[in-house]
Amino acid sequence: MSKMSHINVLEKYEEHRVAIHNMLSSILSCFADEKMFEQNQKELTEMLNSLCSYYPFISLLYLLDAKGKQLCMNVPGTNFKDHPKIGRGTDRSKRPYYLLAVKSELVAVTEPYLSSIKRELCLSASFKVSNEGGGVVGIIVLDIDLSAILSFLTGDSKRVHFEPYFKAMYSLIVMGLFIVSFILLYASMIESLKVIQALLVKPNELIMPFGVVIYLTLALAIFDLAKTTLEEEVLLYKDILRHSSTRRTITRFVAAIIIAVSIEALLMIFKSALHDGEHILDAVWVMLASAILLLALGIYVYLGSKAEVLLINNKRS
Repeated sequence: MSKMSHINVLEKYEEHRVAIHNMLSSILSCFADEKMFEQNQKELTEMLNSLCSYYPFISLLYLLDAKGKQLCMNVPGTNFKDHPKIGRGTDRSKRPYYLLAVKSELVAVTEPYLSSIKRELCLSASFKVSNEGGGVVGIIVLDIDLSAILSFLTGDSKRVHFEPYFKAMYSLIVMGLFIVSFILLYASMIESLKVIQALLVKPNELIMPFGVVIYLTLALAIFDLAKTTLEEEVLLYKDILRHSSTRRTITRFVAAIIIAVSIEALLMIFKSALHDGEHILDAVWVMLASAILLLALGIYVYLGSKAEVLLINNKRS
């Protein structure tokens, strides 16, 4: 449940490109007005704050004249108050949002780029405002936080606020699992010392260190479970709206269980071999259970991947 990487953001943007462009076009088309160029900084800030109450992904507003010179300071949105209020008089005639707006009568939206202020991916939507005589009054530009608009469109905004608490809880659970794993590792070391001492005292007696193997196996299974949980729920970003993310998590958890069950089956077979085949059927059943789990996992992964391909094709068509 970590923050989306730039690759994740770009992938989701490509998936929702049309919806994003349509939304930004409707926003700018509705509130863009010639009178905005007559407003002072305070009035622009109040207007943007009211707009941000409906669209919290807006980070900046600024106005350009017909030649691309910025007419006001950057007006930050309510969720981006830390942004420095600078930019007045800056020449932005070479920027893509200005060049696109000049050539179009509609709202122009740039491709995603890395913000020089926040170091996050963003978009710029620009709209050329003309007077009744057809002359260009200026250009209105909105900077949009790309991650925020994706969360807004997919309905993921509220979950993001709870994410730190989820990560904290998962971190506590993982810490407990690691502690149990280290305790089992310590127990295996104690058991190993006992086996070594027994061999020194009775060198001719065959002693099988099954206790050591059992402790190590349990430590391995629990450590792998803790590592998987840490990576999936704390360190890596997981898109809960994608079937592939859920399939990846389930695959890793079930794979850890299969490994643990398989090792336990091998131990039971070894014990049975040393005790004249006692409980050999139990060992076979455990081995069969691990094989069935592996087969079920393969079917799940195959069907899940086929289902996701169908969903992607349906969205495109």
